[in-house]
Amino acid sequence: MHSLIEPLRGGLIVSCQAYPGEPMRHPETMAQVAAAVTEGGALAVRAQGLADVQLVSARVDVPTIGIWKDGESGVFITPTLRHAQAVIAAGADILALDGTLRERPDGLTFAETVRRLREESDVPIMADCDSLESGLAAAEAGVDIVGTTLAGYTDARPKTEGPDLELLAELVQRLPETAVVAEGRIHTLDHARAAREAGAFAVVVGTAITHPTSITRWFDQAVRGA
Repeated sequence: MHSLIEPLRGGLIVSCQAYPGEPMRHPETMAQVAAAVTEGGALAVRAQGLADVQLVSARVDVPTIGIWKDGESGVFITPTLRHAQAVIAAGADILALDGTLRERPDGLTFAETVRRLREESDVPIMADCDSLESGLAAAEAGVDIVGTTLAGYTDARPKTEGPDLELLAELVQRLPETAVVAEGRIHTLDHARAAREAGAFAVVVGTAITHPTSITRWFDQAVRGA
């Protein structure tokens, strides 16, 4: 296991992202959020976009998991080899990319992309997967982390109310030598605990910690519906 990965075992990773057009959509703001969550105990942070990755990685002392979202549908999380190379060049300590079995925009398979990256860099790779099949394929390709990030966001599996604990447990059982990370719709303390109890190597929380617009909307709906 890569030396950057083992220290994350049993811990919390926080995704620090804001959507385009939102008030918090600024690299400096995201860097401040990243610094704040590390003070709260986050063992790593996840940052989106080259400017964010560069600033966040320089601001915090924990590993920065970098991605580059380009597009709104299909494969858009670090979708090509070029995107992946740019994220690494921006300073990401760990690279995350779409790990599904869908066709990639540059025509490379996921395994080919990983192989090319391994030839150029020793930066650990996280695969954002959507199914048991894609998770197993990502592990076979040699990634360091398999995440449940995209479960419920493709046609591979139905969208669960909270995290896809069934998929998580299956991946943990089938991939005992791989860091299987829970990510996606972990919105409560109970969700986070359940993910760890299902065997998650680490747990990623984003919206419920770092997206005040969504959190405010949840409370607003609760108040109006009371």
